[in-house]
Order: sequence, then C-alpha cells, then structure tokens
Amino acid sequence: MAENIVAFDLYGTLLSTDSIVKQLEKHFENAKAKSISALWRRYQLEYTWRLNSMGRYEDFSTVTRNSLLHALADNETSLDEHGIDELMHAYDNLSTFADVKPTLTRIASDASLQAVIFSNGSKAMVSNSVLRSEDLSPHASVFQDVVTVDEVRQYKPARACYEHLSIKTGKGPSKMKKIWLVSGNPFDIVGARSVGMQAIWIDRMGGGWKDGAIPDLRPTAIVNSLEHVVKEIERRV
Repeated sequence: MAENIVAFDLYGTLLSTDSIVKQLEKHFENAKAKSISALWRRYQLEYTWRLNSMGRYEDFSTVTRNSLLHALADNETSLDEHGIDELMHAYDNLSTFADVKPTLTRIASDASLQAVIFSNGSKAMVSNSVLRSEDLSPHASVFQDVVTVDEVRQYKPARACYEHLSIKTGKGPSKMKKIWLVSGNPFDIVGARSVGMQAIWIDRMGGGWKDGAIPDLRPTAIVNSLEHVVKEIERRV
C-alpha cells in the first residue's frame, strides 16, 4: 500500500462544471446559458447542505436534476424531459481542467502516492465520468478506487464522509495525516482539515483563501494549479 493517499475531488477540481455551458448553448443564448450554469452549480451545492442539515439524503443525480430545474425556473425558462435528460447525460462528460492531464501522468509514475476519487457524486455518475468521459477516461487507471458518499448517505463536509474515506483507503482514523485531499472547493478543504487530514486547495482564480466558517482551519497548502500538488506533498512528507 502506498504511504500517502491523494484523494481528488471531482466536480470543480478535476472536472469543470462551467463546461456544461456548451451544452446549454444548444438551447439558450450565451448569457442565459452562463447564468443557468452558475445557478445550477450553486443550487447543487446548496441542496446538499440543506439535506445534511435536515438529516435527509437524496442521491447526487437527483440533487443535480432538481437543482437544474431550479436554475431554469430562476431564469424564467424550462426544458422538456428530453432536454433535461440530454443535459444530465452531458454532466457525465464534463471537460477536465487543462492541468489535469500532466498531474495525473506525474502521479501515475510515483509509487509512493495512491490516487483515488473522493466525490459527492453518486457511484454511477462518478463511474460514468471516470470511465466514459472523453477527457478523463484516458486516465482512469491512475485511480485505485472511487470513493463516494453513497454509503454514508451524507454530503461533504459532514465528518462521516471523511471518516468513510479514511476507512476505504485503509488509513483509518489514526492515519488521517497520510491522506491528502485535493479540492477546488473551500468547504471540502475545511471538512478534511476538521478531521486531521492534509488538504491542498486549488486556487485557480488566484483570489486567496477567504473562507471564515472556522477561521483556524486553513489548507495545508494553496496552489494555483494541480501541477504543483505532488511538489507540495513531497515538501511535507
């Protein structure tokens, strides 16, 4: 077993949720497509947090569909079931960020690191993205496992999600520091740090860390590209 686990978040870290705009533009002009895309992602995350707060669970596919309907309604528009299904199918084929390919290639050559996917997405959604998407599927063999929250029936940043990751990767609660979460989502970083994991935040916009939900919980490292992740881990192990 590799000494260190590198757990990659999927949506917003490896896959660009903004890339769904291209599919939306088949139905709407560019400005509206961008508005729907932004709201879709906002409600997708917001719904997971609401569900956690209420002690309820709906799988991520259902959350994603419902948040799309909300985004469409906010833009005073709608689509028929065929259009909705097309968009949901397209969500399994989101584009990767440009820094994904070189990073995964680098990790594949390092026996000291074991890469896994750690996602809110349902097992089916994540498997489709990893195994079938044009951009990500060529690198599917890099990931030793796909860990989702389905079994926990809670969403990040619930503590149980990160504990589930530690068990699935064979590290357990006593070896949290051997797990490196890599995410572009601040709430995910805070969730990982709250249980003692290492966490690298991908600040692609270069805006700096601003999350103040728990002010003393900060990323182990901040980088502006995934290509710096391995270097940051090597510096600290």
